[in-house]
Amino acid sequence: MSKAPRADKQPHPADRHDLIRVHGARENNLKDVSIEIPKRRLTVFTGVSGSGKSSLVFDTIAAESQRLINETYSAFVQGFMPTQARPEVDVLDGLTTAIIVDQQRMGADPRSTVGTATDANAMLRILFSRLGKPHIGPPSAYAFNVPSVTARGAITVERGDKKTVKATFNRTGGMCPHCEGRGTVSDIDLGQLYDDSKSLDEGALTIPGYTPGGWNYRLYSESGLVDPAKPIRKYTKKELQAFLHHEPTRMKIAGINMTYEGLIPRIQKSFLAKDKEGMQPHIRAFVERAVTFTTCPECDGTRLAEGARSSKIKRISIADACAMQISDLATWVRGLKEPSVAPLLTALQLTLDSFVEIGLGYLSLDRPAGTLSGGEAQRVKMIRHLGSSLTDVTYVFDEPTVGLHPHDIQRMNELLLQLRDKGNTVLVVEHKPETIVIADHVVDLGPGAGTAGGTVCFEGTVDGLRTGGTVTGRHLDDRASVKDTVREPTGSLEIRGATTHNLRDVDVDIPLGVLAVVTGVAGSGKSSLVHGSIPASDDVVSIDQSPIRGSRRSNPATYTGLLDPIRKAFAKANGVKPALFSANSEGACPTCNGAGVIYTDLGIMAGVSSTCEDCEGKRFQASVLEYLLGGRDISEVLAMSVTEAVEFFGAGEASTPAAQRILARLADVGLGYLSLGQPLTTLSGGERQRLKLATNMGEKGGVYILDEPTTGLHLADVEQLLGLLDRLVDSGKSVIVVEHHQAVMAHADWIIDLGPGAGHDGGKIVFEGTPAELVAARSTLTGEHLAAYVGA
Repeated sequence: MSKAPRADKQPHPADRHDLIRVHGARENNLKDVSIEIPKRRLTVFTGVSGSGKSSLVFDTIAAESQRLINETYSAFVQGFMPTQARPEVDVLDGLTTAIIVDQQRMGADPRSTVGTATDANAMLRILFSRLGKPHIGPPSAYAFNVPSVTARGAITVERGDKKTVKATFNRTGGMCPHCEGRGTVSDIDLGQLYDDSKSLDEGALTIPGYTPGGWNYRLYSESGLVDPAKPIRKYTKKELQAFLHHEPTRMKIAGINMTYEGLIPRIQKSFLAKDKEGMQPHIRAFVERAVTFTTCPECDGTRLAEGARSSKIKRISIADACAMQISDLATWVRGLKEPSVAPLLTALQLTLDSFVEIGLGYLSLDRPAGTLSGGEAQRVKMIRHLGSSLTDVTYVFDEPTVGLHPHDIQRMNELLLQLRDKGNTVLVVEHKPETIVIADHVVDLGPGAGTAGGTVCFEGTVDGLRTGGTVTGRHLDDRASVKDTVREPTGSLEIRGATTHNLRDVDVDIPLGVLAVVTGVAGSGKSSLVHGSIPASDDVVSIDQSPIRGSRRSNPATYTGLLDPIRKAFAKANGVKPALFSANSEGACPTCNGAGVIYTDLGIMAGVSSTCEDCEGKRFQASVLEYLLGGRDISEVLAMSVTEAVEFFGAGEASTPAAQRILARLADVGLGYLSLGQPLTTLSGGERQRLKLATNMGEKGGVYILDEPTTGLHLADVEQLLGLLDRLVDSGKSVIVVEHHQAVMAHADWIIDLGPGAGHDGGKIVFEGTPAELVAARSTLTGEHLAAYVGA
C-alpha cells in the first residue's frame, strides 16, 4: 500500500519544542537573566570564576528539572527524597529530565568500589556463576557484600503462586566472614581509649563524646558490672571482660532500660563502621590514633570468602579479575569465547572499553570508590550514562576536564559529542579552551565575579565569541610563552625508592626555592609521588581539593579567622564584649538564631526559606547594630566584598592591621569579589581551594604543595594565580604544583614529568628539566602538547 504524499511541509507540532527557555533568573548573583538554549546540542557555559555559571546551570535549570521530576512521585516516596525549593526564576520552559554528572566524591562506604559503583562487578559475578569451576552457587556467592546465611526452623519460601515450607534455609554469599567484606581488619590501641591509671569516677575514658556525666559514660560507670572507683589497671579478668567485650545485654541503668555492651564492640559500631573521610576532624584524628587497619589475613584483602576465591575461569578467580588493571581485564574478557554467555560478554566488554576510552583504564575494579579524586569520580559516573538507553535527556557536567592531561581532554571531548549525537542536550560548565571550541552554542557570563557578574555577555557560536570582545573571547587564544630565564634552586628535596601505588622505585630530587611542576597523564603517579613520598612535617603546607566542611553559618570571615580581629575592633571601639558581634553567639537575632533566614519544613512539600522579618536577614539583634566602627555596623561590614573591606580596614578610624593582613591574602588569590558573610556552601570548588590557599599562606611552612590550583579558574584568572605563585617563591618559599594546565607548565622553573602511560604503564620519571628543554626534546606526551601550545 503506497502512502499519500503530504500536502503541506509543516513540521509536526511536537517537534517545535527545540529550546530550553529561561526568563528572569535571579538565583544567587544572577541579574534577571533570560536566555534560550538549543536542545540536542552541546552548550558550553563560560565566564570568570564567580560569574554565575553554576547558579544558572545547576541551581536554576538542573534544580528545577529535578524538583519537577520529584513531584511526580507519590507523597510517601517524596518524604524520603531531598526537598528542593523552587529556584528564583520567572519562567522555565522546555525542560527535559536532567542528569547531573558533578565532581562530588562518590559515596565512601567501606564496601563501595569502582566495580560496585558501575555495572562491571554485577556482570562479572554472573559470568563467574555461569563459567567458574568449581561451580559454587548463584551470582550472590561471588559478592563480597552478601554474607552466607544458614537458618533452621519452619521457613516459608514463595515462588510465584507456590509456597513451600522448609526446615533449613541456606544462602551462599561471597563475603569474607573475618573482615565482613571490608578487606581490612582493625586493631584497637586500648591506651587511646582510656587512661588505666585512673578510675571511671576520675574520668578514665578519653574517647570523643564520652565525657563524664554523659550517657555514654554513665553506661559504664553506673552499670554495676565494674567498680567505678577502682583504677582500670586493677580490674580482675572478669571485670575487664565485662568492661571491654561484654555481649549486648538489656539492663536497667540509672533507672532507664538500656543496652549495655563492651567498650570495644561499641567503638567498632559507632566509629569503625563509618567512613573516615565523612567524620568530623576531631573524630577522624581519634580514629587515626586509636585504630590500626591491617590487611585481612584470611582473604588477603580481597574481601571474598574462600569459596568465591577458589572458583576460576582460565586460572583467574573473580578476586584476580577485580585486582587487574581495567585495561588488562578488558583484554582478558575479549579472549573469552563462550556462546552461552555471548550477550553478557559483549555488555561487559563495552563497559570495560568505556573505562579505557575515558582515560580510566589504569584503575582496578576493587579500588575503593572513596579514594577516587573529584575528576575520576565524575568520569566513573559518566560511564554509567554512556551505555544508557535514555535519549532526549539533559546531561549537566561540571568541568569534566578537571584532572585531565591535554592528551586525555581530546577523548573526553569525543565522549561529550557521543552523548549529544544520541539526541541529548549536553550543558557543560568549562574553562579549558580545548573543550570550549567543540561547543555548538556558547553562553558567556560576566563581565566580572560576584556582584559584578550575573549577566549574559555573549550568546552564540565559538567564532562569534572570539570576536565578541568579552573577557573569555579575548583570552580564548591566549598562549603563555616559556620563560627565558629560570630561578636557581636553593636546595633539593630528595625522594629515594618511592613505591607508593604504581611508582616503580622512583628516585628524584625536587628542587627547592623555585616553582616546580609535577605533571603527566591521569593515573601516571603524580599524587602518589607528591602526597605519598614527601613526608608530612610542620614545614610542608599541603593544599588539596577536598571540600571545606562548613555549614551555611560558615563564611569566609569565620573560616579564615578574619572575624576575630573584626569582633575585637568593634568591641574595643564600643567598650562591649566581642561575643556580641558573632551571629553564632550572644549577638544573634533570637528569632532566626543568627541564620538570617527562617526555614519552614512543609512536610511532604518542598521546604521554604524566608528572610527573617525581625532582623531583615542581617542575622544580628537590633541593639548590636547600634554599635559602629568607622561609621558601619557589623552587618554592613559582613556584606562588604573583600576589595571594599581592604579599603575600609586599611586606614582611618577602622584601621585594623590583623584584619588587613588576612584580607590582602584573600585579594591575592583572586577572591576580591567574595562578600565576607557569604555562606561557604555557595562557593565553587575552585573558590574553596583558593580560600584554603589564602588561609594557609599565613602559615610558617617553607614548602607549599598545591593540587591543581587552576581548577575552576577562568583563563584570565590563571595569569593572576601565576603572579601569586611567583610572589610566594620570591618570598623564599618552595612551591610544588601538581598540574596539567599548560600555562602553569610553561611558567615553571622545573618540570618533573611522570609516565609514559597510566597505571602499570606509568610510575616512572620520563623527564626532569626546564620547560624549554621539555619543549625542545618533545620526548614525552607532555612535551608534544606543550610544544604545540607555546607554538614552538
